[in-house]
Amino acid sequence: MEIVGNKIIIEVRAGAGGDEASIFAGDLVRMYQKYATKRGWRFSIIDANQNSANGYKTFIGKIEDTRGELGGGGGGGGNVGRASVYEELRNESGVHRVQRVPATEKSGRVHTSTASVAVMPVVEPKEVNINPSDLEISFFRSSGPGGQNVNKVETAVRIVHKPTGVVVACQNGRSQSANREEAMSILSSKIWEAQRLEEMVRLGKLRRDQIGTGDRAEKIRTYNFPDDRITDHRIGKKFHNIESVLEGNLEPIIKAFQKGA
Repeated sequence: MEIVGNKIIIEVRAGAGGDEASIFAGDLVRMYQKYATKRGWRFSIIDANQNSANGYKTFIGKIEDTRGELGGGGGGGGNVGRASVYEELRNESGVHRVQRVPATEKSGRVHTSTASVAVMPVVEPKEVNINPSDLEISFFRSSGPGGQNVNKVETAVRIVHKPTGVVVACQNGRSQSANREEAMSILSSKIWEAQRLEEMVRLGKLRRDQIGTGDRAEKIRTYNFPDDRITDHRIGKKFHNIESVLEGNLEPIIKAFQKGA
């Protein structure tokens, strides 16, 4: 299947932990946004459900490198090098767990919360076999920013792929056609990723119980604030200075995976 340019769809969802899980999901979204800025990538919001605590119940965005063909140097990002956006961030897929005292916790007790991340390359819709009759398409009014036109006219799009039950929505564009095109791009990427994971199961490279709802393994990484320690459970490595990592300094983690490749 042909991947389109150098761009990805990134989806972050709050898991167990109530408001704290949403806050943590927001922390992860901002971490990826800041890392994208450092790398000179464009970060845009496609659809989001934000709560009053500055967190996200769900977030779908796009990250793309608009600087042309890969190769040579590339700005920012320390010494990670000029890999594709997908190559750099694909190992972020999975369930992230945080252990910390929430701002709303009065007794100082440490809570454990989770958020799931899915990173999918943007693929050509023609590369994924989607039958138009399998789609249920509806339009609704945008609930996000964008001016009177966006909020008063049914420009937002929701698409249901009936055979798989995959649901995607887009409300960031200013027209139905723009949102529909973006939603179809997300749908193609989700189906591509599901097919890829199923193929890995068939080849014995991944257990079926690791697929879950489309994210990879449960608990790929733990952010332990009391000990200022991040543990990636897949490669058995520990990293420190959590606040720095959440400020977008992901290079040590990304480089650890590149060395193990």
